Amino acid sequence: MTSLYSRVRTTLRWLPSYMWQRAVRRVPKGKVHLIIALADHFEPSILPGRGSEYASRDEQERRLDHWCKEYPRSADTWRDIDGYPFRHTYFYPAEQYDRGRIERLADHCGQGWGEIEIHLHHGVEAPDTSENTRRVLTEFRDLLAAQGCLSRWNGVGSARYAFVHGNWALANSAQGRYCGVDDEMQILSETGCYADLTLPAAPSVSQTAKVNSLYECGLPLNHRAPHRRGHDLQCGRTPTAFPLIIQGPLMVDLRRRKAGLVPGIDNSQVTGLQPATPDRLRLWQRAAISVAGRPDWIFIKLHCHGMDPGDEEAMLGASHQRFLRDLAEHSLDGGFVPHFATAREMVNIALAACDGRDGNPGDYRDYRLRLIGKANGRSPERI
Repeated sequence: MTSLYSRVRTTLRWLPSYMWQRAVRRVPKGKVHLIIALADHFEPSILPGRGSEYASRDEQERRLDHWCKEYPRSADTWRDIDGYPFRHTYFYPAEQYDRGRIERLADHCGQGWGEIEIHLHHGVEAPDTSENTRRVLTEFRDLLAAQGCLSRWNGVGSARYAFVHGNWALANSAQGRYCGVDDEMQILSETGCYADLTLPAAPSVSQTAKVNSLYECGLPLNHRAPHRRGHDLQCGRTPTAFPLIIQGPLMVDLRRRKAGLVPGIDNSQVTGLQPATPDRLRLWQRAAISVAGRPDWIFIKLHCHGMDPGDEEAMLGASHQRFLRDLAEHSLDGGFVPHFATAREMVNIALAACDGRDGNPGDYRDYRLRLIGKANGRSPERI
């Protein structure tokens, strides 16, 4: 009983703050801009349900080639208000680096279909060390930058990157599993990470009580899980503590019930069993994630595992296309204004909001963080 109580208390620690949000937070009336980004935990090696096993090299290359050919065909028709297609941000695992696969993916991105950032699984068999984590991140950052990926602050200086932690265990937040590095956030900051997009993690024990927010860590970065607390981004205050925490929607979904009784949760993950739909979009919109003082710019950060064979329909198929069509049609009838962003563009738009910028958020896609390979972010011509 104690174990069950402890597990429930840990995994549902976010509910009180969520209920308070629902009581006081509202989507503003009138014209609303939706900045939508998809953080793809992009693992060509994935073998669902088979632990740490990897798909063969030939299978990984086949999957990547199929993706690069089919994704443009699937997404090209439907564009946002600025003329951009729906793109993925490919968080590629540092521990699975392969030069040839990164070159193939970078070419895909160079044609305007997304951007590459950093993903990392570590501490799986045994806790990792600070020294090894710093080495792996630095080496992978430099390899990606040398291949024209990542970005620089105002276009100068060392390479900067966005990050997603494998198994949700950011800064050793999963009770010592899948990480082991208490000062990981400090390491991320010192190696050029400008934003973390791991959360939400529910129902994982690594889920923070703070939800549906854009914020700076509120605890010293060398502490374990300093993102448990934070200072919300707000207009008129330029953030100084990086990486920023960019959370996706985490919502109670009363339409989905376990055993017909217990409401389900929507953690903004797109899968084959839970594709993106207009109903889910309305739920994500109600999370009203924004920079304080700019409530009409709503940030919707989704996540997926694009290379999971079981999710291909949600990534490339009819359900994916229906979702994009609905977005485009709502923009025409004035329901909202969609802006399809990469992780970098989403952070740039949030930074612009902090600096008091207004108007069309799509104008700020390159506000501070600018691509090393400039062609990497262009909007592709229709195919």
